[in-house]
Amino acid sequence: MKIKHILIVFFLLSFVFPVRDLDAKHADLAGRWYSPVPERLRAELEGYLDKARPGKLNGRVIGVIAPHAGYRYSGPVAAFAFKALMENPPEKLVIVGFTHRRYFPNRISVLTDEYFVTPLGKAHIDRPLSEELISYSERIGYMPQAFISENSVEMEVPFAQVALDDPRLVLVALGDQSKANSDHLADALYEVLKDEENYAILASADMCHHKPYDVAKRIDADTIEAIETFDPDRFYAKSLRDENDQRMCGYGAVYAVMKASKRLGADKVKLLKYANSGDTSGMKDRVVGYMSAAFIKSDISDDRERSTGKDKETSMYDKSQRKELLKIARDTIRHYLETGERLEVEVVDEALQQEMGAFVTLHKNGALRGCIGHMVAKGPLYLAVRDMAIAAAVEDPRFPPLKASELDEVDIEISALSPMVKIEDHEDIEMGKHGVMVRMGWRSGVYLPQVAEETGWSREQFMNSLCAHKAGIPPNAWKTGQCDIYVFTAEVFGEKELSE
Repeated sequence: MKIKHILIVFFLLSFVFPVRDLDAKHADLAGRWYSPVPERLRAELEGYLDKARPGKLNGRVIGVIAPHAGYRYSGPVAAFAFKALMENPPEKLVIVGFTHRRYFPNRISVLTDEYFVTPLGKAHIDRPLSEELISYSERIGYMPQAFISENSVEMEVPFAQVALDDPRLVLVALGDQSKANSDHLADALYEVLKDEENYAILASADMCHHKPYDVAKRIDADTIEAIETFDPDRFYAKSLRDENDQRMCGYGAVYAVMKASKRLGADKVKLLKYANSGDTSGMKDRVVGYMSAAFIKSDISDDRERSTGKDKETSMYDKSQRKELLKIARDTIRHYLETGERLEVEVVDEALQQEMGAFVTLHKNGALRGCIGHMVAKGPLYLAVRDMAIAAAVEDPRFPPLKASELDEVDIEISALSPMVKIEDHEDIEMGKHGVMVRMGWRSGVYLPQVAEETGWSREQFMNSLCAHKAGIPPNAWKTGQCDIYVFTAEVFGEKELSE
């Protein structure tokens, strides 16, 4: 009778105090970092996703970077990473975070529960893939403490539930973000994913912490530039270079995902969105930076053809588009020299809204008067032209700032750049067709394609000068394999040719 009474009491109590799933990890941050009410949480995340416009990706997303702060602050930025994944939703999503509050030397934790439960319901864990990752080495295992109140992991899960079609998740936390541990994870990710077909990897990371708004933007811009080189070692070294600046939490996760994505076929990086908590909350005294970016495997054949010069006969921009860009450049310089402010510009032509790298070059009486640009796209072409026009006029360290009285004597030239492609054989460089960038460690230098035409240099003269005078590395580094070589093409047009 006593046993019967105990069973009845237990049965009744189970209705008053529901039994938690024994094979599930329950969210810890709902009600503190985000709404515990399912309807409100879903509406908030859907709102961020609706407003995110990551632009054309031109390829398959292998990996992304997304922030992990409270949704009020980071949600509008994180939405760009998940919106990029929505273009071809992965069946399996590996989320790589780290342990903010606990330290597990040389260890990597992988969640092995069947579900991760949030206010939106049960997110399924891909247990076979998780177990395969664990079996890669003794360094990788399941440490439950690594996932307790760990926002670098938890904050990505509700976004995945809303944005993607019930993906199978693999949740990873680096207990130690040393290079050796992060390298180990990158190798493990490559091994377990190389034969998978429909997956993506997410690195969870915020950027500069608790700096004034303008200082944070400067530090974050420098970090983003390192990420955009798609050189994992260079990024990792830079992330540690100014430790007091707290350049990025989650740098080990970003390094591991960047390196694994590259080995899995990604060949380019696209910055999707950057902002900081000053932009999203309005409080600018002490901000935290957020970025979304994608590591993409190109699948558009004409990207590579254009970047190696095979599509040179076809112009990207017609005469009216060129005139509009040149007008933007001149109007911008004039406005800036007169007011000290950037000109507000809008264009309706979609071709000019595409993200492109660009240089603006100024000549006065046939002599160079300024030239500055971005090799990698940082936004729409028309805005890149606007910003680089100002930089060429007043920021080129080789020349004094341009005066308003000089502007009528200046000719403006624009170079719209194709994506860069790394080459292994320097014989592939075609003078007059290819621009070239060399990189050796922290040093790099670039010459636009027109440099060869303007100087009449041979390939040897061109490359020796590029290495020695632009990059500050041995002049024969391009021959000896000491440096990496990238080629690109540029569609070059100027006021002088359009006026003829």
